[in-house]
Amino acid sequence: MEASMHMKEWLIAQIESGKYEGLFWENEDKTMFRIPWKHAAKKDYKQTADAALFKAWAVYKGKYREGRDKADPTMWKTRLRCALNKSTDFQEVPERNQLDITEPYKVYFINNTSSRPADPPQTKDQAVQLKKSQRSTDFLDKQVNQKHRASKLQTVSLCSLEILMREHMYCEITGQKTENQGPVPISFFSPSLTISDFRMQVMLMYQGQKVMKVTTNSPDGCFIMQGCVPLGNERIYGPCNAQQLSFPSPVSLSLPLYMAEAMNRLLCHLERGVLLWVAPEGVFIKRFCQGRVYWNGPMAQHADRPNKLEREKTFKLLDVPSFLNGLQSCLQGKGSKPSYEIELCFGEEYPDPKVPKNRKLIMAQVVPLFAVELLERFNLEEKQPTLTSISDG
Repeated sequence: MEASMHMKEWLIAQIESGKYEGLFWENEDKTMFRIPWKHAAKKDYKQTADAALFKAWAVYKGKYREGRDKADPTMWKTRLRCALNKSTDFQEVPERNQLDITEPYKVYFINNTSSRPADPPQTKDQAVQLKKSQRSTDFLDKQVNQKHRASKLQTVSLCSLEILMREHMYCEITGQKTENQGPVPISFFSPSLTISDFRMQVMLMYQGQKVMKVTTNSPDGCFIMQGCVPLGNERIYGPCNAQQLSFPSPVSLSLPLYMAEAMNRLLCHLERGVLLWVAPEGVFIKRFCQGRVYWNGPMAQHADRPNKLEREKTFKLLDVPSFLNGLQSCLQGKGSKPSYEIELCFGEEYPDPKVPKNRKLIMAQVVPLFAVELLERFNLEEKQPTLTSISDG
């Protein structure tokens, strides 16, 4: 394989090789292909298989040297995603994506197929069939490009936006500027813009009093739990890289005896807790503990009655595209700033119109920091004190 091979040639060669599970042509015309897109936070994520293609691209581009550089599957995926999104040869086809299934994938359309090997001579019937196929391909091409152009109409022409997106999104903005011109309008909500800041601020409260505030750093998210992750899980799922936040002991906080006893009765049912994580698509949670957990937030079904998290089921608590659309509407004066705070209540129904939240025994407030910093940048939120990655109370 020559180092001068363009990305399209390289990727087509990988598809044709058949050596990457989940990477194959989506249609017979070979104008669209399916690429596996499993998030590293998933329990069944296997780096060797699920990151193989992303690693191969990093190796090919000289960004990763086996045995010398530290393995970074998240960054490998980032590099290939950015390359796909910046290339004029590819267009994502969002309506064909399947990101919420066991083996998630994305679908990309190849704008032209000039790099494909020449086809053998066709018979008259084959030529007619090829012409029909080409018309179908041209129609799809037109549809994709129209959708792409339509997305470009949703722009935010703010001088700080290019810098903002470089700081908060995975992919670089590639709009070119000529002399004596301002920034090129950037499509704020183009599919190529992906959240890269996976940090969360988590604050634990006992009857309205803050007992812990932590900023998580792991892209795999964090457990909020009583005790620690059972060692048996590592044999099943592999090492757990999510941070572990344990509920502080009520005894160590000098709480009234009646309150400490009530909390201890509740905490004994919160072993294994909940797993929270931020992904490019949004903020997610999965409940593992026996104790009931309720929540409120941007995607909560009810604002005036309890929202329960079912056990062993993944819930989306915040949707990134909806948040960004809300932000754009706010900047255009068409609405209020989008909400992003998430509240968890352990062992007691919530929201509960009859009982204020400062009377609940154990609650957690979860804030995805990408949302906070975006609002701060546009002066929609007061600047918060610098956050640390350790407990500050």
